[in-house]
Amino acid sequence: MRWRYIFKVVGILTLFLGLTMIFPICFGLFYKDQSVIPLFKSMGITVLVGSLLYICFRKSETEFISQREGMAIVAIGWTAAGLFGALPFSAAGIFDHFVDAFFESVSGFTTTGASVLTDIEAVPKGLLFWRSFIQWLGGMGIIVLSLAILPFLGVGGMQLYKAEVPSPVPDKLKPRIRDTAMILWKVYALISLAETILLMAGGMDLYDALCHTFTTMPTGGFSTKNASIAHFNSIYFDIIIIIFMLLAGINFSLHYQLLRGKPSAFWRDSEFRFFLATVILLILVVSFNIYGSVYESIGQSLRYGAFQVVSILTTTGFATADYEQWPAMSQLILLLCMFLGASAGSTGGGMKCLRVMLYFKYCYKELFSLIHPHAVTHIKIAGKAVPEDVMRSVLGFLGLYMGLFAFCSVLLAGLGVDFTTSFAAVAASMGNIGPGFGIVGPVENYAQIPYLGKWLLIWCMLLGRLEIYTVIILLVPEFWRK
Repeated sequence: MRWRYIFKVVGILTLFLGLTMIFPICFGLFYKDQSVIPLFKSMGITVLVGSLLYICFRKSETEFISQREGMAIVAIGWTAAGLFGALPFSAAGIFDHFVDAFFESVSGFTTTGASVLTDIEAVPKGLLFWRSFIQWLGGMGIIVLSLAILPFLGVGGMQLYKAEVPSPVPDKLKPRIRDTAMILWKVYALISLAETILLMAGGMDLYDALCHTFTTMPTGGFSTKNASIAHFNSIYFDIIIIIFMLLAGINFSLHYQLLRGKPSAFWRDSEFRFFLATVILLILVVSFNIYGSVYESIGQSLRYGAFQVVSILTTTGFATADYEQWPAMSQLILLLCMFLGASAGSTGGGMKCLRVMLYFKYCYKELFSLIHPHAVTHIKIAGKAVPEDVMRSVLGFLGLYMGLFAFCSVLLAGLGVDFTTSFAAVAASMGNIGPGFGIVGPVENYAQIPYLGKWLLIWCMLLGRLEIYTVIILLVPEFWRK
């Protein structure tokens, strides 16, 4: 592998990340809080390291990037983002140990929303803005953003795009991958602007509206309040955030088709129909289950049931209720939602609805073959046969996902964490959800997890965000051989 070119690209990504710290600095200056100096120091270090990497390796050029090099750039780039993104938290002395700062940063960039902050509202506003902003950057992808605004990364851009946005069938909206990246970010920014305006229309100030938009659209779930969205106790805010969590959980190429005047693209998409039907069904089941036993009115049951189902299914992780006090059936449904996740091509995590759909179709095909052993059948999506290599990738992904989930759950339990917490914390980290059950429930956080457990969950968050292959392949010996 051409390490000189890899470190050159990582250097530019690091430099770019450092420059984005100017935004939280502006908010820190406006509110005159204690975040300004830590942010300035962190910006200086990040820009300096990024500049040095670029200067040292600037003469390294290449006409193409191999798939291995693309995966190495993305894996190292995301690790570097988590590392340098942690500097403001560490420099401000918010955490006693750098592991906690790194955990909070990786949780932000991977849009997991798992926090180790015990008193969020005591943190300076500039740092809380940075905490929300890194989720927004990570939602559509820091590599995808770089592809959109840095023309020279067009070299091997498709390899970088596929490594950061792995999907059963990557969407390429335009012939040039840079144009595709630009379109995705424009749609992302436009919907974010719409949410900010609507939140402000309901009475939220600009700061809180921006912070909650920056964590809704990437399905991240960080809030500026200790009680999350429950702090506002507003039906209006609940409805607005539910709508935008759903929009964030839908394939962004469909939003692009809508903006081009093709709204029928939504209904023609079988994954969208599956996602929408799943959301409606689970909302009805959970709302009926908590009606009478938790809430006295059907309106309250629908309000809180819908919010929690959409929040977990889209892997956002906001909370307006303590679902650990709900009946066992509702809790189990929410736990299963952690594995399902949102649509492919969205900012949501989890296994993705498209993979689950394909797996169901594969199972049906096998059953059909037992009844009609001589029949020639194909798995189809939107009337087109799914290639065998795509099905192998899907089955391999699902097998790896469940295998790694079981392995990491056992490791976390081995560190002294109870069964429920181990199971839920790994599921919530790999699914990029945030809140789980046990001591990491919706009214708790990850502060009580031992440090080795936090390192394990950091790895799980990266596994989930980069959809396993880009991270796990680094452990395969053949990857490093010439």
